[in-house]
Amino acid sequence: MDDDEPLAEWARRRDERRSRMCGRLRAVPLTEGPHRGSHVDPGAPRVIQEWDGTEWVTVSITPDLAAAKAVLYPAPPREQRPAEWDRPALGEGTGRHRRTAPAEDQDR
Repeated sequence: MDDDEPLAEWARRRDERRSRMCGRLRAVPLTEGPHRGSHVDPGAPRVIQEWDGTEWVTVSITPDLAAAKAVLYPAPPREQRPAEWDRPALGEGTGRHRRTAPAEDQDR
């Protein structure tokens, strides 16, 4: 907090930051000792925690790192394209990318 910043402004920024964090998920390995990088023990079970604004709350437990990543980073939904999409029928004409007509048709 800056000395010249009003307390109300600082509190507003802190509340905005906290509200952005709500719902954030993290995976914590269930191993002894300090928590290290997630790649250190990929076979260890993980606890999935969610930030509720004041503390991390346990949501679920996963058997390994791969399952934890599937929970933390779900695949985006796939777009379903129709089998045959509607496109305008190309009619007669001399458009830019069409073949040139024979010489007898150009007299029209």
